[in-house]
Amino acid sequence: MTPRRIHHAAIICSDYARSKRFYTEVLGLRVVAETYRAARDSWKLDLALPDGAQIELFSFPGAPPRPSWPEAQGLRHLAFVVDNLDAELAALTAAGVEVEPVRVDELTGARYTFFADPDGLPLELVEPRQG
Repeated sequence: MTPRRIHHAAIICSDYARSKRFYTEVLGLRVVAETYRAARDSWKLDLALPDGAQIELFSFPGAPPRPSWPEAQGLRHLAFVVDNLDAELAALTAAGVEVEPVRVDELTGARYTFFADPDGLPLELVEPRQG
């Protein structure tokens, strides 16, 4: 088996309209498709990143909350590469998103920070070390 790249990550949200606004307006992801599935009373929003990877945003009535703190087993967080971490932090802060202090990865030298989506899902921005 030789996977080549991540195709998509799927996220189940508690408030579809709030999460749709966050991922499209705050993070600026492009909508590929939006589907309402009446049989499941569920929305599915396909969002694209510039490299072709996608996020599938789902709403399911009655979905239980995800335990995050203390850190739970399973997917720890979703990380996005950015070219200018300071500019992205300014945009998030201007949108009212709380962002953790910037740290430097001791192994790679990359600058990074964490913030959360509307349901508390940990998201990370990574600015790879230049040079």
